Amino acid sequence: MTRMVTVRPGESIQRALDEAGPGARIALEEGVYRQNVWIKHAGVTLIGAGPDRTVLIPGEGGPAGVPRLHDAADDVVSGVTVHGEKSGEKSGGTGGGGIGDVRVEGLAVRGFSGAGIYAHTIAGVTVREVATEDNAVWGVYLRESSGCQVLRCRATGSQYGGVALSFCARSGGLIADNETYANAFGIFVDNSSGARVVRNSCHGNAIGVLLLNQVYEGEPEGGVRDCLVAGNDLHGNDLASGAEPDGLGAAGPPISGVGLALIGTHRVSVVDNHIHDNHPSGESVMGAGFVIGSSKEWGGDDALDNHVLWNRITGNSPLDFQLGADLARQVFAGNVADKGEPPGLTVPEGWGPR
Repeated sequence: MTRMVTVRPGESIQRALDEAGPGARIALEEGVYRQNVWIKHAGVTLIGAGPDRTVLIPGEGGPAGVPRLHDAADDVVSGVTVHGEKSGEKSGGTGGGGIGDVRVEGLAVRGFSGAGIYAHTIAGVTVREVATEDNAVWGVYLRESSGCQVLRCRATGSQYGGVALSFCARSGGLIADNETYANAFGIFVDNSSGARVVRNSCHGNAIGVLLLNQVYEGEPEGGVRDCLVAGNDLHGNDLASGAEPDGLGAAGPPISGVGLALIGTHRVSVVDNHIHDNHPSGESVMGAGFVIGSSKEWGGDDALDNHVLWNRITGNSPLDFQLGADLARQVFAGNVADKGEPPGLTVPEGWGPR
């Protein structure tokens, strides 16, 4: 039988989580909670009264020994942390650390110095109807995990990704029906495979959706394979990232005005997306609303065997599309666009005017 525990403002969420143990359902009543939490047990559901009614913000103290956010300083604090890797273990991106089937639902997480929601090496993690707002580094950051779902969330105001899958080699990921804005990357599929990115609205970021195959020293094996990007509305992504040393997307190259980019991806299907009215406000290594490119320069690969079908790519500047890939190794059909590189592509080649 599932243990049900109700927590009210002023009470300790952490105590309820620790005492309830595996499989518990921790319900947070409406109000503001000045605390960060660490989910240590499998099968736990942490659920609020709704993202506009239950709010988690930074407070004094916090649970001792919380695993730190990847690549962050020890004093960086995330709102909700779920970490399955035991000391000395390396999962290789499979989410095999022993904690799984964790759900975080129905709350807002605001103003933390790390991520709003941070999950590492978890076999089954669902984030549903959560608002991550003005968390300094990431909104929802799922790393080296599997069975990842981010559904009907709002993610805004993070230095890097609003929603990110990072080194989830077999993610089984579903990122659906979310809204992301005012981040460097609205949705970031970073060296993760098997992800479905569907029906999201990404606007007012530097780039709406980025799928990147890039190998980093000391990181797990990279690659982005067998993903689906479908039915998304990617528009008005006009912020500038990578331009200031401590600013938006500081660790990456300059990017601005991009709706969707596939960099070094294999067998990604891009279907029925609307990519429109994206305009750069600063320098950018990508020059179009939709970009396909190679990541070999950074230890990745060429873009191979991607399918780009029935997308509307219009009103972007300076170009609607930029295809820096072997066109014979891609499949294009039914795409509507006005201008791009290479120029002169025709309807039989999968590109035509609106």
